[in-house]
Amino acid sequence: MKKTSRAIAFVFSCLALVASSGCSQKKTRLFTMPNASVQDSIVVEPVQGIQDSFIRGMDASSVLSEEKSGVKFYNFAGQEQDVLKTFAEAGINCIRLRVWNDPFDKDGNGYGGGNNDLATAIELGKRATAYGMKVCIDFHYSDFWADPKRQHAPKAWSGMDIDTKAQALADFTEKSLTELLKAGVDVSMVQIGNEINYGMAGETKVINVMQLLRAGSSAVRKIAKEKKKDIQIAVHYTQISDEGMIDRAAASLENLEVDYDIFGLSFYPFWDGNFANMQNVVRHLKEDYGKRVMLVETSYCYTAEDGDGFSNSVSGKGDILEGYPATIQGQTSLIRDVFAYANEAGAEGVFYWEGSWIPVGKNKEENKPLWEKYGSGWASSYAADYDPDDAGLYYGGSSWDNQAFFDFEGYPLASINVFKYLKHGSTAPLAVDDVPDISLKCDVGTPLKLPETTLVLYNDRSKNRQVPVVWNKEEVVAIDTSKGGDYEINGTVEGGANVKAHVEVVLLNHVLNPSFEDEDTSVWKITFKGDKNPTDFQKKADDAHSGNTALHFWSEKEMDFTIEQELTGLENGIYQLYAFAQGGDMKKGAYMELFAKTGAGNEQTASFMVTTWTDWKKPMIPTIKITDGKLTFGIRAKVNEKSWGTFDDFTLNRISAH
Repeated sequence: MKKTSRAIAFVFSCLALVASSGCSQKKTRLFTMPNASVQDSIVVEPVQGIQDSFIRGMDASSVLSEEKSGVKFYNFAGQEQDVLKTFAEAGINCIRLRVWNDPFDKDGNGYGGGNNDLATAIELGKRATAYGMKVCIDFHYSDFWADPKRQHAPKAWSGMDIDTKAQALADFTEKSLTELLKAGVDVSMVQIGNEINYGMAGETKVINVMQLLRAGSSAVRKIAKEKKKDIQIAVHYTQISDEGMIDRAAASLENLEVDYDIFGLSFYPFWDGNFANMQNVVRHLKEDYGKRVMLVETSYCYTAEDGDGFSNSVSGKGDILEGYPATIQGQTSLIRDVFAYANEAGAEGVFYWEGSWIPVGKNKEENKPLWEKYGSGWASSYAADYDPDDAGLYYGGSSWDNQAFFDFEGYPLASINVFKYLKHGSTAPLAVDDVPDISLKCDVGTPLKLPETTLVLYNDRSKNRQVPVVWNKEEVVAIDTSKGGDYEINGTVEGGANVKAHVEVVLLNHVLNPSFEDEDTSVWKITFKGDKNPTDFQKKADDAHSGNTALHFWSEKEMDFTIEQELTGLENGIYQLYAFAQGGDMKKGAYMELFAKTGAGNEQTASFMVTTWTDWKKPMIPTIKITDGKLTFGIRAKVNEKSWGTFDDFTLNRISAH
């Protein structure tokens, strides 16, 4: 029943797009953009079809607190320069600034995270406007951070019922926006709420959140009309990988008649899923709800190092995306691709989050007084009462310093120019960007086989290829594969770049799907006598030796069954086999046996019996000699009616080569 209304909404949305394009609405730029591909130290593939009007945004909310803490920013000539000017020169056309209601305690001490009150937004907004950039105001409607984990109401709104709170929100929005415009800040977008998936301003009921959004939206429309300003309204959600949640949010906004222009999404590829899912969500919101869509937060690291003694949000191997190393070129390529995929899906633009939040210093102890006094860390100790579950436990510095577009000393990275190179691209002399470390496991008793080639990533990604590698012979010889251990081997690839191999010597389990956790259990063959299979793969953690699944048996009749698996391609050598079993109600004459039959026809067995629940037995065949790479193994059972039990964690280890 929503198709007609959505179609009409989409038409009006398109008309609005013609009239205005948010932060990137037409305006004379103060800095010249390239009109052709240029040569630089980074490679940027041109983004097909991207328009000059596409929003190339930057959240710069922490800049003022950084500067008050003594941080200096420089341009590419090494001269000290306003960081906002550097952003404008790099092709940024819109600056995003968060606004908190009252980020101070009763004694005037700031909560940190930039101490982003209205006065801060006005000062930064005026500077952004002076350099020809539009401004997006991000109202959190909180005195501190608002995100999926916390949506605290401002202190001044404590105890208010929903109607009173909605009016307070409208008043705050009107007053703030009026002062911003009066100061000359070129506001072209207002975000009402920040990552509001689970609530806003202390409200968690959807109907209440929608009432607050309507109040904020009405306030923006009122001031925009009075001041004759074209100001777009954005809502903001995160957890984009949960498509159902995003759809429910869009439906609630429509059904409860929230007036807005842009559906904003956070999209951090190292947390929020892949590009394909992001595109699906963007297209769905556009096509089914007739809304313009924007990625209002994204980022990526240029190094895995920490600059201020306070741990980073993105640092370990699990955060580094395949094909996008933690390098300046890796950061460039990832951000270029976010823009490219967003543009392809029909998004209006992308904002980078806090690209200038660098360290105030290297020494943590020396930094602490600055974080406390000027709010240049993510939180100060003064925020503990307002946000006891987070700031009250681990206040400190910047967890984002390795994702900035400036090094730890404030000098711009070449990657900042990705914004102005999106349309026409840039080239650079071919160079190795990264040689990813190699991780491999070696079976105990098996000779170590290191790869003869390794993947080399170049600044021009089309040149990525496998390259011969020479490993350090002394380090290779020093590895003892007769017992378990962890080793690191250094190597050199063709051209001189270094690579490391992390080797773990372990007893590998050669059984396929050994504990039945994989849905596909076809590697296991189950045979039985009678007209009904007495076994099933039971998902019940209490009856499993590990994980959630085990092979379960029970029947009204006597049971005679076998579970087995056949392996080929095994390295020749001596193996051990074992499994785990538990159960009960066995009668005289029942038997169970673990068996192993080699390709040569030699069979060994180990008899056992289960006794009671969770009394796990571990039948084992300690030495199995395999000479042709083949082995069939499993458990045979012949037991009485109504006996029961489970088998789990089959394990086959190679314990020696001979």
